Amino acid sequence: MNRKTIVLAYEELTAQGWLITQQKRGTFVSPELPVVKQEARVAAVAQRLSGRLPEPGYQPYGSVCPPVVQIGDDVFDFSDGAPDTRLVPFEELSRAFRIALLESARGNRMGYGDPRGLGLLRQELAAMLRAERGLNADADTLCLVRGSQMGIYLAAKMLVRPGDGVAMERLSYPPARDAFRACGGSIHSIEQDELGMIPDALERVCRAQRIRAIYLTPHHQFPTTVTMPIDRRMRLLALAEQFDFVIIEDDYDHEFHFSHSPMLPMASVDQGGRVIYIGSLSKILAPGLRIGYVVAPPLIINRLANEILLVDRQGNTVTERAAAHLLQSGQLKRHIRRALRVYEQRCRLAVQAVHEHLGDVASVTAPGGGLALWIRFTQPLDMALLAQDAMAQNIRILPGHLFGDDDSPVQAMRLGYGSLDEREFRHGIERLSQVVKGRVLSR
Repeated sequence: MNRKTIVLAYEELTAQGWLITQQKRGTFVSPELPVVKQEARVAAVAQRLSGRLPEPGYQPYGSVCPPVVQIGDDVFDFSDGAPDTRLVPFEELSRAFRIALLESARGNRMGYGDPRGLGLLRQELAAMLRAERGLNADADTLCLVRGSQMGIYLAAKMLVRPGDGVAMERLSYPPARDAFRACGGSIHSIEQDELGMIPDALERVCRAQRIRAIYLTPHHQFPTTVTMPIDRRMRLLALAEQFDFVIIEDDYDHEFHFSHSPMLPMASVDQGGRVIYIGSLSKILAPGLRIGYVVAPPLIINRLANEILLVDRQGNTVTERAAAHLLQSGQLKRHIRRALRVYEQRCRLAVQAVHEHLGDVASVTAPGGGLALWIRFTQPLDMALLAQDAMAQNIRILPGHLFGDDDSPVQAMRLGYGSLDEREFRHGIERLSQVVKGRVLSR
């Protein structure tokens, strides 16, 4: 190696702080390496910033019980109902992306576009919603978003002003609660039973104070998985007219229903424009493909589009065009049918496994759809301690109190089965049963 190259290397390492030079002694490795100095600087900056940033006023979902990293068969994450991305039709998906990319490039269609999303996908989604869910939807009453959570937040941003009342079931979807709180909403927890939100309880709150909106997951209530019956839905729609509030209907897991004649959304029978309907393709395909949608009257859709312009301008037109091709070709519908058969079988086997391994301490009712079970414990347990015990054994569960708005104990847990095949779920539930029985014996 050339001597000059070595000298230049030494000079560069000295300049960066990796080496130090001492006269008449030589060159040595620095006792204070720059990586350590950088970490110290980052820590100091973080400490200074922590005192300047205002508190968010909510605790992001998942921060209480952080996810574990799945490594082989040793770690189990009983998620809140994630899909199995191994079922994604990757060949069809990659073909759709290739077509979308070529069409976008050749047609000079990769520039700025409509903040409501690609018109072709809005038309295809609207046609699907008209045919399969009875919605009066078209391209002008539908806005694309990056998943249902973005739709929930934008609806909250548009509707809620500081101090406005927002009603939700006592046990509900924490990120939705956080979204309303982040927009200044005052959350009112409404009692629920085995059929979902109790209309009489909501009416009492509405008579006491102004409610701006209510949030519901009537098709598969989150987290309890129950389906709200039609008479209760109609009563809530009547209350919306009577007390002048908006219903935000999050049609959670609509595609994953095990009945041949699923109940239509509340939005399909809404005659007064009271319902903002939110859905997603993310679970149908994969959560990493961020495509959701909001259906509402054109005035609301235009307001949502204005909000989108402030945060991310528009979606990924290539992804949206690929999704449109999957809808047009019928491949998405075929994938849903295949995945539904898999999930229905997994649900049946998961319920059997819970009865077999936890039947002496817990009960579970087979849900009508979705990708998770709601397991109720028949013996009193400290669910927070149970979750900690499970985490110590590399098993992640979601105890029921995480879905509430206070620290009230909930003798239940939500256990996702969708992302695990039969062998994985059975092995995981066997390990979890040992943790549960250990907690029972330690009482």
